[in-house]
Amino acid sequence: MKIAILSRNENINSTRRLVEAARARSHDVQVLDTLKFSFSIEGEAPQLYYESEELTHYEAVIPRIGASITFFGCSVVRHLEQMGIFTLNSSHAIAVSRDKLRCLQLLSRHDIGMPATAFARDRKDVLPAIRRVGGAPVIIKVLEGTQGAGVILAETDKIAEAIVETLQTARQNVLIQKFVAESRGRDIRAFVVGDRVVAAMRRYASEGEYRSNVHRGGKTEKVELDDEYQRTAIRACQIVGLRVAGVDMLESSEGPKILEVNSSPGLTGIEAATGVDIATEIIKHTEDACSFPDLDLRQRLTLQSGYGVAEFPITPGSSLEGKTIETSGLREHDVLVLSITRQSLVMPNPSGNRELLAGDMLLCFGKLSTLKTFVPPSQPRPRKRKKSG
Repeated sequence: MKIAILSRNENINSTRRLVEAARARSHDVQVLDTLKFSFSIEGEAPQLYYESEELTHYEAVIPRIGASITFFGCSVVRHLEQMGIFTLNSSHAIAVSRDKLRCLQLLSRHDIGMPATAFARDRKDVLPAIRRVGGAPVIIKVLEGTQGAGVILAETDKIAEAIVETLQTARQNVLIQKFVAESRGRDIRAFVVGDRVVAAMRRYASEGEYRSNVHRGGKTEKVELDDEYQRTAIRACQIVGLRVAGVDMLESSEGPKILEVNSSPGLTGIEAATGVDIATEIIKHTEDACSFPDLDLRQRLTLQSGYGVAEFPITPGSSLEGKTIETSGLREHDVLVLSITRQSLVMPNPSGNRELLAGDMLLCFGKLSTLKTFVPPSQPRPRKRKKSG
């Protein structure tokens, strides 16, 4: 297979490891500098050029897009997608993961743990925002920061307010985040490839430091994650749309709290800490995923007017509760059950004798007129009550 790795420097350790792993599996691999691309946009004929020469065909591309070139890098990946070339992480998912606010907003629609977070632009809204996340101490994050840069611990409300106002004066957008005291100076990095956590490490901050990033002198150790932490990391990647990512989590008293989903995680620290050959895992997944790229079900399955995809729960007392798929009458009404989610268990392509229980979430394809009778009316999400004291 002919693979291109988008990277500014072929001597970066993570890039070099991917090249070694690809060649060890007999692939033709080239490192292409992301900033040396140009492209033309024409109807039905998008063209991409590398160093002014038309790009030769590649079967797969592994993007390693640095934070400083996110806009142009995503444009290159997007153009590759328009040309029908498989990209391991999509341009959309990379862009979402790089925007900390947008990523957290997306995750917040789902039942996934994250520290209470606020965003405010108007000066008079800053102090109320700090108090909404529980008050000081709080973590203040610059939206564009990486490797711990632009992350500040503020010990009092007034100090936090002053820091936010100072950064806003410098035209920096910032997030205000609850400080999880029980996880001070440590976090978890889970490396997700496909639908698996292939390696995980715990990172500890150096003495006198609250940021656990390895680039800031933090120490690491291998860790075996329990099911809850693994599910959280994998689910976060699925929500953002990343096939390969590093997911940073805090170990709170309430369980895992997502900090960040990194679309171009480094390999050096985590391979050294865990002994896992992550580069080879990425190449293996690229081989499999290239053969079966993601499809947008809503676009592919709505070619015939009046048909579509819907997801809905089996509510207590529903006409479907306690019946099997076969006896539910769904198939007779042109509705196909694609999957059933029961708590944390997903049952794809369920058989006709599978019983439907209250609380099950069904993903179905079929007549919209029929599906509409099962989809409950939209309800505002219940607000979580804040703990007093």
